[in-house]
Amino acid sequence: MNKKLLTCALALSAAMASFAQTHVMDVNTKKAGATVQNTMYGLFFEDINYAADGGLYGELVKNRSFEFPQSFMGWQTFGNVTLKNDGPFERCPHYVELGYAGHSERRTGLVNEGYFGIGVIKGEEYRFTVWAKAPKGTARIRVQLIDANTMGERQDFATAKLDVNGTEWKKYEVRIKSPRTDNKASLRIFLDGKNPVALEHISLFPVNTFKNRENGMRRDIAQALADMHPGVLRFPGGCIVEGECLDNRYQWKNTIGPVENRPLNRNRWEFTFEHRYYPDYFQSYGLGFFEFFQLSEDIGAEPLPVLNVGMACQYQNRNNEKAHVPVDELDPYIQDCLDLIEFANGDTTTTWGKKRAEMGHPAPFNLKFIAVGNEQWGDFYFVRMQKFVDAIRAKYPKIQIIGTSGPDSEGKNFDLGWEAMKRQKVDLVDEHFYRPESWFLTSGLRYEKYDRKGPKVFAGEYACHGKGKKWNHYETSLYEAAFMTDLERNADIVHMATYAPMLAHVEGWQWRPDLIWYDNVRLFKSVSYYVQQMYAMNKGTNVLTMTMDGQPIAGQEGQDGLFASSVIDKTSGTVIVKVINTNKQKQPVSINLSGIKGERKAETITLTCTDMMAENTLDEPEKIVPQEGSLNCEAGKKNTVINDEIAPMTFRIYKVKK
Repeated sequence: MNKKLLTCALALSAAMASFAQTHVMDVNTKKAGATVQNTMYGLFFEDINYAADGGLYGELVKNRSFEFPQSFMGWQTFGNVTLKNDGPFERCPHYVELGYAGHSERRTGLVNEGYFGIGVIKGEEYRFTVWAKAPKGTARIRVQLIDANTMGERQDFATAKLDVNGTEWKKYEVRIKSPRTDNKASLRIFLDGKNPVALEHISLFPVNTFKNRENGMRRDIAQALADMHPGVLRFPGGCIVEGECLDNRYQWKNTIGPVENRPLNRNRWEFTFEHRYYPDYFQSYGLGFFEFFQLSEDIGAEPLPVLNVGMACQYQNRNNEKAHVPVDELDPYIQDCLDLIEFANGDTTTTWGKKRAEMGHPAPFNLKFIAVGNEQWGDFYFVRMQKFVDAIRAKYPKIQIIGTSGPDSEGKNFDLGWEAMKRQKVDLVDEHFYRPESWFLTSGLRYEKYDRKGPKVFAGEYACHGKGKKWNHYETSLYEAAFMTDLERNADIVHMATYAPMLAHVEGWQWRPDLIWYDNVRLFKSVSYYVQQMYAMNKGTNVLTMTMDGQPIAGQEGQDGLFASSVIDKTSGTVIVKVINTNKQKQPVSINLSGIKGERKAETITLTCTDMMAENTLDEPEKIVPQEGSLNCEAGKKNTVINDEIAPMTFRIYKVKK
């Protein structure tokens, strides 16, 4: 063979090889399949990583009622400061009295450090409130925002005066406008004059909270939650629902009513991880069940409360029956559950519906779901859960009950959990899986084998944990996207999914990866956040069958690391195709849309990065974000065809109007 023929033969061979590598995918747009639930993609809140106080909850003062076990934790006192415990609030009795320091040149007062500092933003107003009384009839305090470490002339950069009149407790308010942005400010209070003053529930909130609520959420974090378009919000946690002992369990009735009288609770995440220990991690309950329901409403998500089943954390009390409530003493726990449903849905003539109305929400919250237990397993759980199921079914038959399959994604306890939940006929089973890359890449057909006649699936906590590199780097987020095609493909059995954990303070984290990170004035959304958002905003209404050579596209042999699923949005007539290339090589694809004809234009949303270890940060919050684009679709013989080449390690969505 001469040189010219050899060159031609090699070129032809290369062309044929290139053609052979094109992956042909078929989407049947003519037949809409299973309904994709509105709750399919949502959010899971747990007070870990300073997610509530110091995070989503807008309060800037730590230990505002001096109820921490060390009463002045978070505070620095100077001069004549006395701690007292006969205050106006029964469950938060402590307060301080500031007295004359003994000389006109001396000072009495307090400084609060906030949560890793107090964050203030230039031009924003802050609402200082305090319950106070003046033993001698009148008194005055000065309230300041300060930079204690400044090299400038003055520590204070914003000051307001507040006059206290009368010997009875009253609530006072003054607003302070910050002339600067400061991530590490402090709040200082001076006694101004000789007359003493008593101070209780010292609070500082941004005026500009989410939806401008006085006891509201930090605006930027709450807005990020709303921007994900979640279908469900699970709260108040995971493990905090249980507590390491029942004394520290989350009790919803302690979290409603006036915030001044909500008792402090010890957060089990204070001490769970010795290698990341935070001795000042408690729960003020300022962000309570009323606020969770309200937040769910504000962001358009179905509320999903989780209640204690009468058990402490099994991890920390293995095989210890004495750690849990005896089965014959469960009635108060079951009543808490029934009362919560009444609090959420009861009319204003009911005991708990009236309490909701008194808090400012006379209309019901329209609760549809309730979960009982978190990561429990074995007969300890099954026996107790049955009693809750029976009681809820008897009084509220329309409420959907969610049980748990335990902490494992497979194995003996997992199987036993599912068997028990089927017997008890719960509506959904909460599965948790924090697993390595290999698990996510090999679990693309997980739900195909599930029993379609049993309970539905709630993937309540999951995240890809890179082996030896547990942070929000790009690669693991891409594998989460790949796995999620299986959630979507099996929407007839999977009705809810929530990534976990949701929030983390950059200076106070104990667990990672996490969805959203923040300091006191900034935040960034992780790549995993954008993966979740891409699914949530493009979930469609019904599943469409999508195959390659007649098989689901789930990283199977011969599919070269491709994962894919498709849905249709009947309301807009849009076909939505999701393709993830987990291969380190680019992949040509040809997507045949049967049921659509002619040339079309496809809108695209692409998440890609060449550095697998890259991540978004506070300084580079948009380093890796989805990019919008478009491409032309070709007319096939009896269909419309999307021909594309997907870059290595890339998630791409195609949207085509029928």
